[in-house]
Order: sequence, then C-alpha cells, then structure tokens
Amino acid sequence: MAEPEQEQPQLEDGADEEEASSPFDHPAFLPVLLWGLAAWFGYDGWFNPKIESVMFNRYGFGILVVLAIYFSVQSLRETRAREGEGQQPD
Repeated sequence: MAEPEQEQPQLEDGADEEEASSPFDHPAFLPVLLWGLAAWFGYDGWFNPKIESVMFNRYGFGILVVLAIYFSVQSLRETRAREGEGQQPD
C-alpha cells in the first residue's frame, strides 16, 4: 500500500515568500527599465545626428514614455497598497 502524503508545515507569517523574491519582482523594475529605454530612444531620435532611423526612435520614444508613465503610476499604487496593508490599526 502507498503511504499517505504528509503535509509540509506552512509558515504563518509568509517569510518564505519574502526571501524568494528577486530584483525582477520589484514593482519599480519595469518603470526604471522603460525610462532608461525612453532616454536612449530620445537621445537617438533628437540629439544623435549620425543615426539613420530617426523616425523609428522618435516613435519609439513616444510609445516608451507613455508606457513608462503608466507603469510608474501602477508601481506607485502597488507600493502604497503594500505599505497600507502593513499599517492596520490594532
């Protein structure tokens, strides 16, 4: 006969989940990445005279700025929501 599976004890405070996070899970990772790419596209689109694909970089800059603003706002909301969960009245 097969032995019944034993349940693993669960941590009540969720500390295991906190330790397993990576830098890619941080809410500010995507906004910082998008702002960096927008700066790069903006430089190539308006300030670099040697680039051949100027219009590609200008359109990319516009799209990346819009996405960076959107995800920055989402990141701030998520961060504030996490902080609000930890500060509940007793």
